[in-house]
Amino acid sequence: MCAKPVSLGSVGSLALVAVLAAGCAGSQSGQPQAGDTRFVAGDGTMQVFPAADRKAAPAIEGETLDGGTASLAAHKGKVVVLNFWASWCGPCRAEAPVLKDVAAKTKGSGVEFVGVDFKDRKADAQAFERTEQTGYPSIFDQPGKVALAFQGTVPPAAIPSTLVIDEQGRIAARALGAVRYQDLMDTVTKVRDE
Repeated sequence: MCAKPVSLGSVGSLALVAVLAAGCAGSQSGQPQAGDTRFVAGDGTMQVFPAADRKAAPAIEGETLDGGTASLAAHKGKVVVLNFWASWCGPCRAEAPVLKDVAAKTKGSGVEFVGVDFKDRKADAQAFERTEQTGYPSIFDQPGKVALAFQGTVPPAAIPSTLVIDEQGRIAARALGAVRYQDLMDTVTKVRDE
């Protein structure tokens, strides 16, 4: 298990977080060694932030696994569920059907899903997407730049992690660990109906 997240109040702390993230997120190739479980585990509980306490999500954009481009800006005015995953992550595989189902059931009501494939091999990630057929794009973020943009909200080595971003582009909720169907559906519905 990795060290607990450190406050980002200083440049020194930021450097420490970067060092911890490098040690937690896998080998240099982005693929953990056999049996490597050095990622931050969570229980998947959705934490909803009061509207007055929400912070703006960073502007992110990247090439998707299918060669397109995905960004938060493209979904302005909609609720966006952003899921950080990797093909080598067991809990990510376990939650994939939940994300796929909630995405399909909420798409027509102004909710968009975007995946962020993190610290992974592209071929492995593409195989995962072919198998799971998620129905939404995933940004290929092998170096972890998108994940690092969310420092302070999501620990850099927390895989899987899920964020719900409200229609104003603010981080409304997060889950560290594999999400459960009812928790995700209830949270997405609540944020959408605000």
